[in-house]
Amino acid sequence: MTALIPRRVRGLASLAEALLTPHGMDRYLELVDPMLVRREIRGLVTAVRKQTADTVTLTVKPSRAWPGFTAGQYVRLQVEIDGVRRTRCYSPCGSQYDGELEFTVKEQGLVSGHLNRAVDVGSVVGLSTPDGTFTLPATRPDRVLLIAGGSGITPVLAMARTLADEGHPGEIVFVQYSNGPADALYRAELAELAARHPGLRVVHAYTHSEGGDLQGFFSPEHLSRVAPWYREAEAFVCGPKPLMDAVREELGERVHTEEFTPPALTFDTAAAEGRVRFRRSGRECANSGKPLLEQAEEAGLSPEHGCRMGICFSCTQLKTAGRVRNARTGEVSGDEDEEIQLCISVPVGDVEIDA
Repeated sequence: MTALIPRRVRGLASLAEALLTPHGMDRYLELVDPMLVRREIRGLVTAVRKQTADTVTLTVKPSRAWPGFTAGQYVRLQVEIDGVRRTRCYSPCGSQYDGELEFTVKEQGLVSGHLNRAVDVGSVVGLSTPDGTFTLPATRPDRVLLIAGGSGITPVLAMARTLADEGHPGEIVFVQYSNGPADALYRAELAELAARHPGLRVVHAYTHSEGGDLQGFFSPEHLSRVAPWYREAEAFVCGPKPLMDAVREELGERVHTEEFTPPALTFDTAAAEGRVRFRRSGRECANSGKPLLEQAEEAGLSPEHGCRMGICFSCTQLKTAGRVRNARTGEVSGDEDEEIQLCISVPVGDVEIDA
């Protein structure tokens, strides 16, 4: 009898879903409590704090649909701004064993600005399942070198916290590059983490200020001073591209970075037709057959963007009319008032963008 109960519950849920068509149960559950929805992952903001003038740290309790993440992965976080859903990718910076998620976001665009200024305790955000391969190997290396620059600290900090929770028996050196002490994210937390995990050494490198453990931009000499065994270690790096390039040049294949390889995309510019109108700016141009991000830039606009390859969602804008082809999948979409990624969306005839 007991074994039948879950089946009956599932049957009742399916019946309710059918009776509530066309909207489905989640539409009605959301009106009661957004955290009750079953088919989407939501997160409740439980704490908000400012570490620096241009960042915000959010603690988010995920709904029951959250599957967990592996330290180093990223999550697509969704918020509604002026009635439009906007999505950006952020890496949780807590241990993968924590029940809540923590995101630290630097203000540098539309969504990050909204998260810094408008999100408060009690806000609900949308979450995707975690993604990304910038993770620690299942068999943990004996010696781990973690290098972070600026807000790139988030996935690397998740690794450090996860290794500390696991009681990692080997050596961990965490090198954090920042302009100076006022910009050094998680300074107090890293000190506390090192105090309770004797195998962890935290090193602060200041690029534009005195008083750090290291001075200036990355160099091999920095590693020789703080981790003389660095050539035999596995290194995990996240930060500005010059930092990652410099570390990769020194360590080669032993470096793991949160970086994406652009897909090989082709564009049929000869067959392009129609016009592209950017409604808010009033700019208009003939369709060149290139991605809308490039056409916007050629028209004199400067849309927010990041990876330029359809992964980070930074260039998402509202398409108000027309059809576009996804350059990665080949799929053509003609829905009105549809969010699209400018960097991989190619106009098919006339298109209007709310930009």
